[in-house]
Amino acid sequence: MPKAYVFTRYGGPETEALVDQDRPSPGPGQVLVAVRAAGVNPVDWKQRTGYRRPGGPARELPAVFGNEVAGIVEEIGADVNGFAVGDEVFGNPVAGGYATYALLPVAVTAHKPAALPFTDAATLPVAAATAYDGIRQLDLPAGATLLITGAGGGVGVAAAQIAHAFAVRVVGVASDVKKDFVESLGAVHVPSGPGLAEQVRAAAPQGIDAVFDLVGGDVLEEAATLLADRTKLITAGASQDEAERLGGARVARARTAAVLDEVAKLAVDGRLRPLVTRTFPLDRAAEALRTVENGHARGKIVIEVAI
Repeated sequence: MPKAYVFTRYGGPETEALVDQDRPSPGPGQVLVAVRAAGVNPVDWKQRTGYRRPGGPARELPAVFGNEVAGIVEEIGADVNGFAVGDEVFGNPVAGGYATYALLPVAVTAHKPAALPFTDAATLPVAAATAYDGIRQLDLPAGATLLITGAGGGVGVAAAQIAHAFAVRVVGVASDVKKDFVESLGAVHVPSGPGLAEQVRAAAPQGIDAVFDLVGGDVLEEAATLLADRTKLITAGASQDEAERLGGARVARARTAAVLDEVAKLAVDGRLRPLVTRTFPLDRAAEALRTVENGHARGKIVIEVAI
């Protein structure tokens, strides 16, 4: 029987369960994918607490965890072109991806390059695509300096590498234990904590041209003071209202297959290393999610689904 890891109501980890799931059937514009890997992201546990993306639909409960997967097309829905049974693909599922099977809308599904492992491909649709959208939104010239808060997490790791690929200098804020990790991405590390602005100024005496925030709260407030042009402040860690109050904006997500193709090319070229640091089988999805929810993840955590 196919399995899925779900939350049965809104709340904490006590709402989670591994359950049997009927094999879904693809609707128009969808493909059914046999999941081989599912990326784990902070948004996954936040959705369990009741968080909903602005403008996004309410989830039906029980709801399957997960917002990015890679796998093999098993069945094609009506009005689908460009995909065939047996194709290796990755993308954003309709309703969860910690499962044996997932439905993917073709609008946000891309063909997986043969050189890209399923575990790496499964990290791209949320973290890497968010990072790519944000870097494109900032539109910085080569040689500019970008401050990334939360540089040790999934989006931050991708953003630092993509910015580096575009010849943008990166200052990355992360905990002291992630110093070597952040510096391995080509970024200048600044430890998180009190005195952030002062330490950033010391690390980048030429000034900061833009901020890509992934933390929100006091960190975002302090980072904003470093900018002369607040339109160069974007966040995926705070609300639109908070961003606008500081003169910035939320990351504008494209959510297209074209973006997935672009980040896959960067990964295949070696300019974007997915940096999967740990994998878990589906029956240990709770451990995978706790690793991210407790803030201990370095790089990307991935759930592997057995054939």
